Amino acid sequence: MKKIAIACDNGQIFPHFGKTPSFLVAEVEGKSIVSKEMVPVKGGRVSHDSGHQCMGHLVMVEFLTGLQVDVVVCGGMGHGAREALLAAGMEVFGGQEGSAEAALMFYANGDLRDASGGCCGHHHHH
Repeated sequence: MKKIAIACDNGQIFPHFGKTPSFLVAEVEGKSIVSKEMVPVKGGRVSHDSGHQCMGHLVMVEFLTGLQVDVVVCGGMGHGAREALLAAGMEVFGGQEGSAEAALMFYANGDLRDASGGCCGHHHHH
């Protein structure tokens, strides 16, 4: 059984991991989706007035660790966030877009691929 968290807002994959308002959290066993729930992010609002943006993703990583998540699916993600998630033992599928439900189905079927490319997930040119 794997626990997967998909960064989303209104059913769509959210483009910026550090500012994600909620996660679709699902448990997947084999190709079956056993359970799913929308979990709002608590404590993830970090002031960026000073220009420092290093706290947002750390709060998110702690949040997801608390949920005992194995896999994270998101849109854009910086290098620091990716490294922190990997260090916490989570698989990361970045660079995703579209429906969170669709991404969940792709993951369950083994068809989801990490699309975040190089070191920084913030500048996608599609």
